Amino acid sequence: ASGLVDLQVNGFAGIDLNSEAASPDRVAALTRALLRVGVTSYLPTIVTATPEEIEARLAAVSAAMRADQLTAACVAGIHLEGPFISPEDGARGAHPLAAVRPPDWGLFERWQAAAEGRIRIVTLSPEWPAATAFIAKCRETGVIPAIGHTAARPEQIRDAVAAGALLSTHLGNGAHAILPRHPNYLWEQLAGDELWSSFIADGFHLPDAVMKTIMRMKGKQALLVSDSVALAGMPPGEYESAIGSQVVLAPEGRLHLASDPRLLAGSAQPLIAGIAHLVRSSLATLGDAWEMASLRPLRLLDRRGGMAIGSPADLVLFGCESDFTVMIAQVVKSGDTVFTSDE
Repeated sequence: ASGLVDLQVNGFAGIDLNSEAASPDRVAALTRALLRVGVTSYLPTIVTATPEEIEARLAAVSAAMRADQLTAACVAGIHLEGPFISPEDGARGAHPLAAVRPPDWGLFERWQAAAEGRIRIVTLSPEWPAATAFIAKCRETGVIPAIGHTAARPEQIRDAVAAGALLSTHLGNGAHAILPRHPNYLWEQLAGDELWSSFIADGFHLPDAVMKTIMRMKGKQALLVSDSVALAGMPPGEYESAIGSQVVLAPEGRLHLASDPRLLAGSAQPLIAGIAHLVRSSLATLGDAWEMASLRPLRLLDRRGGMAIGSPADLVLFGCESDFTVMIAQVVKSGDTVFTSDE
């Protein structure tokens, strides 16, 4: 099949892109860890932090792409998730309140310079007065504006779409625990025909009924992301998170706070786990689930892919266990074999 494409990777296999330890070498190691789980293209995701921290982390990704040919081939752009998001509890998610700020085009240009023009997606909330103009400038410069971590009113969502917003980031997550029955920002994004919708299909972040609704409403514009954090791909156990809290990675792949198992502490599953959950739950066929994690993200990015003659040879050889767990046997990137399983 086509190689997997993950539009939202915060970290994986113990590597955190949003920590002080982020470096070009760590980004290169992340690339290779993702290849082992079938991801041939990805967007390193930099989240809300101080302007200086964001700049340094963007620069680390760019430096990795200059220094490492394989990383340059696999990184399809950078996803900037914040800091132009909602300051409200619930909608803000785990993003630090002190670093949240309104959209600022001058600041974004500074970050884009540090990224050497590689920022491809920006997730922001349309609730800010400057958001509509910011979204329009994104589209003018080839950056995909995405709606996420928002408390926007329905009319603000509509204005964002009219200005050029193209994507809903992990729809259904980064939201208030309680919303008005209607109207609300989830219904408005589902109804926006121009909006693609990404969602996390690990079986923990969204109920199956919500995922089914997203897929039914969005059709070919529904796509999967992992939104994985550094603890994804690590053995089960108790860990200290990047913000200092104790978290538990359960054997089934659920990452939660040690102090309250009801509260998730991030996404700890790679993209192939989302494919397996959709197939196992009879929400999608294997072909459709794989397409949501490979060809559709490429279409959003306006990049070629797939099995057609003339497309880049980004390929995965895989098998499935009886429970639809995907086992990666071999990965080819740009025509070269970059991973072969020992199993």
